[in-house]
Amino acid sequence: MSRTVLVFGAGKSTAYLLDHILEKSTSEELKLIIADINPNSVDPKIASHPNCTVQQLDIFEDEKREKMIRDASVVISMLPPKLHIKVAVDCLNHKKNLVTASYISDAIQQLDSDVKNSGLVFMNEIGLDPGIDHMSAMQIIDRIRDNGGKMLLFESFTGGLVAPEHDSNLWNYKFTWNPRNVVVAGQGGAAKFIQEGTYKYIPYQKLFRRTEFLEVEEYGTFEAYANRDSLKYREAYGLQDALTLYRGTMRRVGFSKAWQMFVMLGMTDDSYVIENSQGMSYREFVNLFLPYSPTDSVELKLRHYLKIDQDDIRWGKLLELNLFDHTKKIPLAQASPARMLQYILEDSWTLESHERDMIVMYHKFGYELNGVKKQIDANMVVLGDNNSHTAMAKTVGLPVAMAALLILNGKIKNHGVQIPIKKEVYQPILKELESYKIHFKEYEVPYLGYNPDSVAI
Repeated sequence: MSRTVLVFGAGKSTAYLLDHILEKSTSEELKLIIADINPNSVDPKIASHPNCTVQQLDIFEDEKREKMIRDASVVISMLPPKLHIKVAVDCLNHKKNLVTASYISDAIQQLDSDVKNSGLVFMNEIGLDPGIDHMSAMQIIDRIRDNGGKMLLFESFTGGLVAPEHDSNLWNYKFTWNPRNVVVAGQGGAAKFIQEGTYKYIPYQKLFRRTEFLEVEEYGTFEAYANRDSLKYREAYGLQDALTLYRGTMRRVGFSKAWQMFVMLGMTDDSYVIENSQGMSYREFVNLFLPYSPTDSVELKLRHYLKIDQDDIRWGKLLELNLFDHTKKIPLAQASPARMLQYILEDSWTLESHERDMIVMYHKFGYELNGVKKQIDANMVVLGDNNSHTAMAKTVGLPVAMAALLILNGKIKNHGVQIPIKKEVYQPILKELESYKIHFKEYEVPYLGYNPDSVAI
């Protein structure tokens, strides 16, 4: 008798997820049901598979949604994060296990005791970041501890970028994930982390000017800026006593300094709307944020405002985005500056059909063993195949699919609302990911943390 894997949402990150389930469908006796508001968006090769059914569903159709969950063996939600709670409540009511790639919301966390009492697994944060970052970090942290080491430092960075052969614009960047998340990154409060035992805070207006450089063998130099809350996983990882705890986002060198121009201008603000946004030209949008002048051009005003010369590489980056074009129009009504900027950037930063993306992840582990301070650096690089089977889709979707099958086969014994930090979860998934060339290279390097015997403070 076949078992039903129900997947809500068939967006950009699901290509490998759906492929993986269908590859296993015969040997595992699986029936895949895909529920999406736009079923025509599903790849015809997937939709026509004999073990797959695609159904049209608006997630707010309560009766239809509940029936689908009631008939499922395991449920995967790839919907926007705010919609997971609807699926989660139904899964709890109908005693179904649930898998998502999203951060655990407060609403889903509140279900934890009921999920445990029902003997269910609600696995969250099992994509890339969060997901592979948790699993790969805990694998090394647990190994250090199992060998008697004490953790002193943990830093983790992730970037979704363009593959080197398609890195063709001055920004060294194109969207490989939700563009909105890129445009509003870092907002909502100061970035906070711990460095050598001291709490540090970076306000949003300074975030993109405080970067750290990272070297990845064969791929060169990257920069990283701080995530908003690096301390979120201190307890989960058991790093309450670590002297340094820092998480960040990776970009190619120079991106952050250039992005700071948008921050300074106010273009990333999402807190208000531009009343006459619809039909506004790119040039008019830029002029919104500059002082009035009866004589100076928009270009000249912007260079004066940002204090950049005409031969500055940042000026070339602005020109490349067609920001001063008066013929290109923004079709969005009542849009915020951030939403308008996103539209302009998508015009230039969308992957072409033949272009590949790249995922880079970098961890640093500082620890003490037998009185000696040591450090391990580990990095992972994954390249996509094309603009549909991306490295982002691979690293998000495969862990989700693998976790769902582990749960379905009773391999995960720990119940409740959780993230993948237990050995029973990360060991089999990381091992299986290696067959897809998703793995880390480890290097022993000199410990770079603070030494109180040699450094004055």
